[in-house]
Amino acid sequence: MLILASQSNTRKALLQQAGLSFVTVPASIDERTLESDAVAAGGDGRDVALLLARHKAEAVARNHPGALVIGADQTLSLGTTLLHKPVDRADAAAQLEHLRGKTHRLHAAVTLVRHDSVLWSDIQTAELTMRDFTPSERDDVLDREGDAIFGSVGGYRLEGPSIHLFEKVVGDYFTILGLPLLPLLAALRAIAPETLR
Repeated sequence: MLILASQSNTRKALLQQAGLSFVTVPASIDERTLESDAVAAGGDGRDVALLLARHKAEAVARNHPGALVIGADQTLSLGTTLLHKPVDRADAAAQLEHLRGKTHRLHAAVTLVRHDSVLWSDIQTAELTMRDFTPSERDDVLDREGDAIFGSVGGYRLEGPSIHLFEKVVGDYFTILGLPLLPLLAALRAIAPETLR
């Protein structure tokens, strides 16, 4: 059995579109505490994404012996600052203002765990540069995005109207959506080809 340890609709859709048969079991972990501990130990956005992906997969694998569990997570770094999903519209607007005219990085990590063993991990990074947009352009995008932005780190969705806020994007599209899909599919072909049938 293949399990996605995530409640992300985007990750679920990516795996479905790739033709995988799996079930979704959201992991229950204390993400902010794990992140704080990792940063206090000198970790950066990449380290945090890998740590959270692993912990999610391990938490679900403990309750599903024998299953192959996919753990995934994504972090957004602006320099040494990590941003999170906005809690409300004002927070989304503030995050977009913080990112305006700057280049930030999205780190997407994915891990495969069976029993208590990490079989494989990968992390990919994309660089995104926002335009120097106006407050009215920002507010227009927030109006058009609606509640969808609350599920997206940084307060934007590249696959939605938020694309109008960007000047340049460098990196893999799937990484930007939060799942390094091509490396994951290659790992599944090598580790568990039966999951691709």
